[in-house]
Amino acid sequence: MPIAFNEPLSFLQRITEYMEHVYLIHRASCQPQPLERMQSVAAFAVSAVASQWERTGKPFNPLLGETYELVREDLGFRFISEQVSHHPPISAFHSEGLNHDFLFHGSIYPKLKFWGKSVEAEPRGTITLELLKHNEAYTWTNPTCCVHNVIIGKLWIEQYGTVEILNHRTGHKCVLHFKPCGLFGKELHKVEGHIQDKNKKKLFVIYGKWTECLWGIDPVSYESFKKQERRGDHLRKAKLDDSSGKADSDVADDVPVTQETVQVIPGSKLLWRINTRPPNSAQIWPARRRSGWRRNREKHGGSGPGRRQSGRRGGSTQAITPTLGPPTGCMQGITLSGISPTAQISTEGLEGPGAQDRRLTRLDFLEWPL
Repeated sequence: MPIAFNEPLSFLQRITEYMEHVYLIHRASCQPQPLERMQSVAAFAVSAVASQWERTGKPFNPLLGETYELVREDLGFRFISEQVSHHPPISAFHSEGLNHDFLFHGSIYPKLKFWGKSVEAEPRGTITLELLKHNEAYTWTNPTCCVHNVIIGKLWIEQYGTVEILNHRTGHKCVLHFKPCGLFGKELHKVEGHIQDKNKKKLFVIYGKWTECLWGIDPVSYESFKKQERRGDHLRKAKLDDSSGKADSDVADDVPVTQETVQVIPGSKLLWRINTRPPNSAQIWPARRRSGWRRNREKHGGSGPGRRQSGRRGGSTQAITPTLGPPTGCMQGITLSGISPTAQISTEGLEGPGAQDRRLTRLDFLEWPL
């Protein structure tokens, strides 16, 4: 794959973005009831993938034995990740609260599948959260991520699949359904699920979008609202049936139109809302990735971006990792590696003024040296 599809971050650093909304873990540790703790843990599990919204660049694969360490005293946690296997690539991470209130650890083995026009990443591996005060352990697996139009067209991303969060001490389980886009894009980014006890009785319903917010309500009120909504859908069905369906195209998948924000059911409880990104975050990397790569090739007369390397061989090297992606609040740290010399990649031309996005065609793949 051309380097234009990569984001200038190591995958080990990208994992630290799980901790952007770490306040949800602190909240869960302070709540007395297991149902309330499960609500906060479920919100944290959804918030962990929220940073992938509009992040279509692939992080670089870490070297075997490479580590990344991050300490955030303002947010109350320390974090370390390491590449523990090269083939298959497996990244392990461990985090703990500075007040010794939680442990968060796991491993991720992203299984990539290429479907012609899209790339699907299945994040295999179990994630575990331990609330030490309550002697509880929660486990889950992240949903599947899919990037569309990797050959031609505008890139867009979606998450889908079922996530089950299990409290191993009390038996409570939260089942979250990350819905696929659907035919008309009506279900894009939506998340729906429920919390049940060990007897499989529904105690709480969760709904929202993984790109915006998450709400919760009791099951009776939720079902009552859905019945009223279905009555109104009969009036809109005639209009939808008259419209033509989406044609199967071999060129590109149309980017679905984002629907209105989450419709809040009266009596709902806000569980989580995404942090606002800086206003210039879209201009830092994703929008100018391809055009900057093309200009850099023409400027240097070569087949790839200009590159400068510096460092010393052997031993342990320390390098500040440059961050060009959208800031998330957890993007400050040090990369440690005792395997290869420190490399500082020149990013000149990647974000110059007047850069405009372009469509990447199959000719670009032919021009890229193997």
